[in-house]
Amino acid sequence: MFEIVLVCLLLGVLAGLVAGLLGVGGGIVIVPTLAILFQAQGFNESNIMHLALGTSLATIAVTSISSVVAHHRLGSFNWPLVWWLTPGLMLGAALGALLADQVASITLQRLFGIFAMLVAGYMFWGAKVVSAKARVIATPELMAIGTLIGGVSAILGIGGGTMTVPYLTWRGRAMREAVAVSSACGFPIAVAGSAGYLLAGLGASSLPPLATGYLYWPAFLAICGTSLFMAPVGARLAHKLPVKQLKWIFALTLLVIGAVMVVKS
Repeated sequence: MFEIVLVCLLLGVLAGLVAGLLGVGGGIVIVPTLAILFQAQGFNESNIMHLALGTSLATIAVTSISSVVAHHRLGSFNWPLVWWLTPGLMLGAALGALLADQVASITLQRLFGIFAMLVAGYMFWGAKVVSAKARVIATPELMAIGTLIGGVSAILGIGGGTMTVPYLTWRGRAMREAVAVSSACGFPIAVAGSAGYLLAGLGASSLPPLATGYLYWPAFLAICGTSLFMAPVGARLAHKLPVKQLKWIFALTLLVIGAVMVVKS
C-alpha cells in the first residue's frame, strides 16, 4: 500500500506537468504506469488494465478542472462548442467503459500500446492541418464525433485531447481555442467513463481491497493529490521551455512505452 501511494504521488507530479506542458492529457502516462504498478503488486491479471483505465479516468475528472479554470481565465473558450460536444462525449464514454469490461485485459494492453505509438508518431511528424471546410460545424457532426472520441477515450483511459485537438484544428479552429475546448471536454469523458468502469466492475471477482468496481481509491487519491497542483505549473513552463524538444523526448518515451506494452502482451 505504501509503495503504491508513494509511486502515485510521483506519478501525479509527472501527469500534471505533462498535461499542462504538452497538452496531451495525463492518462497517457497514468495508464501504463498503473498497469505496471498493479502487476508488481500481484493484482489479478484479468483486472489490471480495467483498474488502470478506470482509475486514470477518475483522476482526469479532477485534474481537468484546474485546466478548465486556467483556460477560462485566458478567455480562449468557445463554450457553445463544448456544450454541443458534451452529450456525445458522455454517451460514448459510458458505452466505451461498458464495452471495455467485455474485453480481455491483455487486449486492452495491446490497444493502449498501439495508441501510445500512434500518439508518438503524431508528436514527431504531425502537422497543423486546417480544413478548407467552413468554420461552422453542424450540431449532428459535433454529437457524432463527440460519441466517437468519448468511446475511444474511455476504452483507452485518456481525456481525449489527442483526438479532440487535431479534429478541431482540421475543422478550422485556432490551436489555442482547440486546446481550451479539449481541456473542457476531458471532464465529461472522465466523469461518464469512470462511472462506467466503477459500475461495470462492481461484480468483478478478485478485486484488490479498497477498490470500488474498477476504481482503485489509494492510487486515485494519491495521483490527484499532486497532479491537481502541477497542471498549472506545466502550463506556465510551456511559455518558458523549448516545448518542441520536450515533445520529441516525450514522444520517444511514448514510443518505448507503447512498444513494451505490445511486446509484453
